[in-house]
Amino acid sequence: MAAPRRNLLGQILKGMGLLNEGQVQEALHVQRAQGGPLGEILVARGAITADQLMVALGAQAGMEVVRLAGVAIPPAVVAKIDNSTCNLFRVVPVREQDGVLVVAMADPMNAGILDDLRFLLNQEVRGVVAPAAEVEAALQKYYPEALGGLDRAVKETARDERAAALARTGPLDLADAEAMAKSPPVVKLLNYVLFQAIRDQASDIHLEPFEDDFKVRYRIDGVLYELESPPRHLAEALTSRIKVMADLDIAETRAPQDGRIELVISGRPVDIRVSTLPTLFGESCVMRVLDRSVVSLDLQKIGLRDAELEAIRSLIHRPHGIILVTGPTGSGKTTTLYSALNEANDVGIKIITTEDPVEYDLEGIVQVQIHEDIGLTYARCLRAILRQDPDKILVGEIRDEETGRMAVEASLTGHVVFSTLHTNDAPSAITRMIDIGVESFLLAATLEAVVAQRLVRRICPDCSAEYTPSPDVLAELGLTPREVAGRTFRYGKGCAACHHTGYRGRHAIFEILLVSERLRQMITENLSTDRIREAALEEGMRTLRDAGLLAIYDGITTVEEVIRATVAET
Repeated sequence: MAAPRRNLLGQILKGMGLLNEGQVQEALHVQRAQGGPLGEILVARGAITADQLMVALGAQAGMEVVRLAGVAIPPAVVAKIDNSTCNLFRVVPVREQDGVLVVAMADPMNAGILDDLRFLLNQEVRGVVAPAAEVEAALQKYYPEALGGLDRAVKETARDERAAALARTGPLDLADAEAMAKSPPVVKLLNYVLFQAIRDQASDIHLEPFEDDFKVRYRIDGVLYELESPPRHLAEALTSRIKVMADLDIAETRAPQDGRIELVISGRPVDIRVSTLPTLFGESCVMRVLDRSVVSLDLQKIGLRDAELEAIRSLIHRPHGIILVTGPTGSGKTTTLYSALNEANDVGIKIITTEDPVEYDLEGIVQVQIHEDIGLTYARCLRAILRQDPDKILVGEIRDEETGRMAVEASLTGHVVFSTLHTNDAPSAITRMIDIGVESFLLAATLEAVVAQRLVRRICPDCSAEYTPSPDVLAELGLTPREVAGRTFRYGKGCAACHHTGYRGRHAIFEILLVSERLRQMITENLSTDRIREAALEEGMRTLRDAGLLAIYDGITTVEEVIRATVAET
């Protein structure tokens, strides 16, 4: 029997009254000439909106199209799915029919949501498609994001008798671990944890088992905050659930494992990197949240001042040379490098990166994942990249002599090489490169600039207030009251928007060392870091501490943050 014929997208859009035949034919002509999905061409031409395309794709897939505006959803149906699950999956239940729960969704392509709901609710679920704006309005009406949702989820999961019984029986076998991972209350609790972390723009989620308790902590703006602790007996269940989602071996609890989870939250893709580590009292699990929507990969938005932005752009477009970005883990180096690559990305330029891990997918850029367990190291990968005819190369990190030499070789053969180092400031990177085995005369010939950076927390704009710092605090910055006369200082009082911390978001401060001919000579002579720093300051380099002072004077951050993130020059 022949399969039913699939309706053409153009005909569906015409039937919806959104297009006429002429518009469809024009788009088809573009598709024949340039390729690509018809729907995306129509959206790019402004003929339809992205929401209208989603509704049409749902209709094409055979899904019922519903309108939620003006429709009253019965309370019994609303109660079928809890608040955070609806907000996490961006779905709204609309009716129950013959034991089947019908849910409205804006993205008909995300069919995996329906499978998760079937498992979570232990009920058959059918999807219908609705305009995104109407789904969002229904969520705000029926499922406002209430406070305390996580606390309620913890209490509900604590009553999961199955998980408690399994935990009391001693060591788990594979069947028990799978049963706990699939327990609906455990699934719901993990959904709450993920939803709240992503909503609060956490960068990391820590699940840590101890002898008598089980801690859950989020890292927000570089600082860890502890949440309501789930019962200790749920540690294995939650970790097993995460390992199932990350496609890890749940039977292996004695060795570290790494994996990834791909989710769609509020219509946007979120990538979660999972790392497990065996400890004395069970497996510690850390999830790194990579949410592209909250990270701006635009050079103009990462905190560079006008002169710094001009200098970085000049470096990006040079024909060859090495550009290093330095700083400790979590200082924003990757974001700066990705922003630089985005700036350089052009159809006429071949860019290849080698990273560990690849944190964000960059369209138009070839990205390679390092796999040291199979011998794919930075040096070996870089050697292969040079045979791929690139113009610009990103090496995730220069860790050893071989990688450093390969970076120099790439630069000498006409490539721009971006990379990172772990050093405290820009001048120290020069000494570090020489220490790992790069000859000073080769480094002098290839190094173009070193950018050191730190992240400081931004003052919350909703509770920002002026104040006068004490002389003792000013002294820590090396300032006197006379030097700051007429300057305005601000801090955050603390409010609901910033979780009463006084801070919301982060701001990068930079120290940019541009390698002049004088500095090249000093590098060749292998002079000390202090001598190079003095010369760079004489040539106009602004230190991290001075960059922090400017951020304080601009009302962006506080004195305490700059003291924490930078070291005074001696």
